[in-house]
Amino acid sequence: MKKTATRLSDGRELLYYDSHGNAGRDAPDLRGLPPAAPAVEVRHDVLLGEHVAIASHRQDRTHLPPEGACPLCPSRDGRLTEIPAADYEVAVLENRFPSFAGATGRCEVVCFTADHHASFAGLGEDRAALVLATWTDRTAALSARPGVAQVYCFENRGEEIGVTLAHPHGQIYAYPFVTPRTARMLETTAAHAARTGGRNLFDDAVAREYADGRRIVLDGDHWVAHVPYAARWPYEVHLHPRRRVPDLTALGDAARREFPRVYLDLLRRFDRLFGDGRPTPYVSAWHQAPVRHPHRAEFALHLELFTVRRAAGKLKFLAGSESGMNVFVNDVPPEAAARRLREVAGP
Repeated sequence: MKKTATRLSDGRELLYYDSHGNAGRDAPDLRGLPPAAPAVEVRHDVLLGEHVAIASHRQDRTHLPPEGACPLCPSRDGRLTEIPAADYEVAVLENRFPSFAGATGRCEVVCFTADHHASFAGLGEDRAALVLATWTDRTAALSARPGVAQVYCFENRGEEIGVTLAHPHGQIYAYPFVTPRTARMLETTAAHAARTGGRNLFDDAVAREYADGRRIVLDGDHWVAHVPYAARWPYEVHLHPRRRVPDLTALGDAARREFPRVYLDLLRRFDRLFGDGRPTPYVSAWHQAPVRHPHRAEFALHLELFTVRRAAGKLKFLAGSESGMNVFVNDVPPEAAARRLREVAGP
């Protein structure tokens, strides 16, 4: 993998990741943007013990521009974008409208391809492997930054999810705190170890799925995908490496080699779920151990993939119980969801 670092005209960092060469990656940003100065404040909710980011500048972020005005396409034919090069494989840049910035963390955009009409599911295995290498490199780099407590790589796909740019891309958040969801998982993991004489909760949860079998979706040599027993979303899959590791940097070579095939298979199954030919909206989220946590070794790296679509033409909305009390009500039994995901496996 070849990595090329440069700067945009407002001072933000831009990184190109290429499988081999990187011709043209030294193209300068000619837009003459004013220096980036996002105003982000992190406030603490004393009742819940959680953090909230206040980022008013995000009100002005680009929202569903026409194809000819996409800021994540390469700069071509006289049109200047966030990517000065005329082509690229994978590009990572500091978000122009970040939720966290400076002393409060960092937000990056990961462009999976220069092709505006592509999707992650349509990428080849080589490109998916390059994206995995990019996520891993950024996890290592951001984890080393002072003040960063947790690194979160994710993709939001589809307007139903709230995506504001159609170009195939994901994001990486470097949080200055441990997120509530991760903190809760660490608490339950510690309680399970105390209750069982040191057994690991993640290991036992995956073993439970194997023993039951009904919710297993895909079983590879180095990865296993299952619908969780208490799934919150209509179609939700958790993808675990067979050998537990705390984050992407600790993945073994064999798991890295198998990941592109397994992950692309899952994404393509999601697109076949409803039989209407429409791309399925989803969130794909890497859960990694906090950077400097005394029990990070007990955490299990895994990817959670879910859609807000519950049936063709129908969405699951977070209404009173979910939004108000964080108590989910799922209309699709996890066993039925797993069965459907097995049915839509490709040839």
